[in-house]
Order: sequence, then structure tokens, then C-alpha cells
Amino acid sequence: MGQQQEQWTSRLGFILATAGSAIGLGAIWKFPYIAGVSGGGAFFLIFLIFTLFVGLPILLAEFAIGRGSQRDAVSAYLTFAPNSKWHFVGILGMITCFILLSFYSVVGGWIILYMVQAVIGNLSGLSETAYAPLFNDFIANPLYAILFQFIFMAITIFVVAKGVQQGIERAGKIMMPALFISFLILIIRSLTLDGVGEGLHFFLYPDFSNMSSKTILFALGQSFFSISVGVSVMVTYSSYLSKNEDLPKSALTIVLMNLFISLLAGLAIFPAVFSFGFEPTEGPGLLFVVLPAVFNQMPFGAFFLLVFLILFLFATLTSAFSMLEIIVAAVTKQDRKKRKSTAWITGLLIFIVGIPSALSYGMLSDFTIFDKTIFDAADYLVSNILMPLGALLIAIFAGFAIPRNTLLAEISDGASYAKRLFAIWLIAIKYVAPIAIIIVFLDAIGILNF
Repeated sequence: MGQQQEQWTSRLGFILATAGSAIGLGAIWKFPYIAGVSGGGAFFLIFLIFTLFVGLPILLAEFAIGRGSQRDAVSAYLTFAPNSKWHFVGILGMITCFILLSFYSVVGGWIILYMVQAVIGNLSGLSETAYAPLFNDFIANPLYAILFQFIFMAITIFVVAKGVQQGIERAGKIMMPALFISFLILIIRSLTLDGVGEGLHFFLYPDFSNMSSKTILFALGQSFFSISVGVSVMVTYSSYLSKNEDLPKSALTIVLMNLFISLLAGLAIFPAVFSFGFEPTEGPGLLFVVLPAVFNQMPFGAFFLLVFLILFLFATLTSAFSMLEIIVAAVTKQDRKKRKSTAWITGLLIFIVGIPSALSYGMLSDFTIFDKTIFDAADYLVSNILMPLGALLIAIFAGFAIPRNTLLAEISDGASYAKRLFAIWLIAIKYVAPIAIIIVFLDAIGILNF
């Protein structure tokens, strides 16, 4: 076996690092976009309910598996179910994170590229219609696409190579508070615009008149995608916890932080979008096309745009750290001497695999897989197949493969009150969560066709 298992130096460090893993493109980019095309307030309310009753139980299950085993994402499953094939769930999580980070790093590169352009003034003083072709030109440039993807991956590798305490935890303690502060600045700026009432009404008023089964399914899928469940990242992060930590309280704190960030994202984006007459259904353009145009019309707009891009980069990096960490932890098996070389080798391999995704909007734009660009095909594989499958398997493993008394002891260790809530959680993890995930999965692959 390797050296002694690293641990978080504090509960705050664990909470901020884990929340950072959950709060990435999902909360800041995907949530406003999905809410925009799914009815605003009605979607947000359903998303909130599903996150608490579906996502939270699975998150707590991953915490119990990780902290209970004190092992990496592959070895953790074998600890509870030796001589079985359940470790495949951890391998599936590693594969999912590898593919996810390969195209996730492309978007991270776009953010850094936009930060550079904002600093040198290329995003200021343009007409509203100029931002879309500018964005398309940027991401179609092969040099820009690959160079900034590499810079993003290099930052990720550097932090993960430093380890849990000196790298991931230290970065989380700086980045997460900065993210909250930056969001508050943006919200104040957004809410002081003229005519923000329509945006607030759209986002906060639950109008169910146009709600469909798709809205419910999107909210359900977003609920567990947004808190990083299903890829065993949380198994890895919780393996660095001491036995004195309160798992239910930590899980609830992280879920509430994610919901709060989603709320802040909506309050920062929708009032500004409606104030300037844009549509909330812009998709990727909501951040890279619409918001630069919105900020351009504000006093000190260049400054506020740069602040937003910085916090967006922070959130994206903290998620990237967790994706690389699950692979590094499983390969090194707690041997710290191997961490640095493993982080760099794995990270560079991810960068190389991600190059075709980076070129999907330029040189390889005509190359498609099932009528999807390489970037979109990788996104579809991860979001609609691998992540739901992983979440389903984790729920089944926790609910049926781990002895009830073992689960109860792990969840109540450091939280005696949890014994009173255990029966409710067990029903949620054994029945509610799996049924919900199966519905999302079957619809995603076109079997149900809601």
C-alpha cells in the first residue's frame, strides 16, 4: 500500500473544495440556459425539489462510500464488496471524468481567451450584433482553441499535482469566497438596471401554464448533474475526511450552496438579459455572446465583464480539479511520490484527447458523429449516458450491496441525529433516486419520448 491517506485540514476546506467541484459550468452556464428554455420560475422550483430529494440522497451515499472506505474511487467499492465487480463503478467514473474534462477544458480555454480579450479591450465598444461573429471567429481559430485549452489544463494539473491540502484545499479556500463576492457584485449591477422586473418575474415566478414533461425531466437531470454525483468524484473527496465529520450536514451544506449559486446565477443573468431585450434561450451565447453585449452598455462594463469571467474561470477550475483528482487518486493509490508525475501524464493525455473537441468549431466542424460535432458527441455521451448510469449504479450499490448496519454506522458517525432520518434516506436511495434516474436515462436515449 502507499503512504498514509491525505486528509482535509478542516471541514471548511472540504466543504469549499467539494462545493467547488459541484459548482462549475453546470450551475453558472447550464442552469441559466436550461432554465431559460424550460420556463424560468417553474423549472427552478422543480429543480430545487429534485435536488433535495434525489441529488442529496445520492451525494450522501457517495460520502458514505468514500469516508467509510478511506480509499480511492475504484478501491472504495471493493472495500464494501470484495471479490465482486462493483469496482467497475469507480472505473466508469474515471472514464467519464477523463472524457468530460477533455471537452470541459475547451470551454475553460474559451473563458481564459475571453479574459485576455477583455483585458486588451477587444470586447468593448462593439455593436450588439458584433459579439456572435466575434465569438465564432475566436473558437474557430485553431491556435486560440488549442493554446488556451492547454493553458487551462496546465493550471488544473499544477494545482492537483500539489496534492489535497497544498493544492486543491488551498485553491478552494481562495476561489470559492471570491466566487460568491463576485456574484454579489454582478447581482447588484444587474438589479440596478432599468426594467429588470420582467427578468425577475421570469426567473422567480413559477408559471406552470407552459410546463411539459420535458421541463420536469430537464429539472430532474440538472438536479444531480449540477452537484457532481454519478462519477465517484465525491467518493474520492470524502475519502480524505476524518471519522469525526458530520456527513449529512456536509452533504446538505454543499447542496444548499449549489442551489444558492444557481439562484445567484439567475439573479445576475436574467434581469440583465431582459433589461436589454435579449432572449433567455441563447444557449452557449448566453455567456459568450449576450453578456459581453450587456456589460458593454453598462458604466464600467469592461470591469464587470472581467469580474464575471474571473469568477466563471474559478468555478470551472474547481470542477476540473475534482475530475483530474479522481483519476490521479485511483492511479497513485495514496503514494504521494507518484502524484506529480501521474497528474502531469494524465492531464496531458486528457489535453491531447480534447484537441479534436477544441477544433470542432473550426478545422473539424464538418466531421460529425451521429450528426453531432466531436464536442457535442462527447458532451452527449457524458451527460446523457455515462453520468446517469453512474448515478444509478451508485444508488443501487449503496442501497442494496452495502449492509444496512454498515451504512447506518457510517452515516451516523459524527452525527447521532442521523439515526432518526436513516430510514427515510434509505427509501430515497433504494427506490426514489433509482426510479427517477431511470426515467431521465430512458428519455435521454429516446425510449420514453416524453
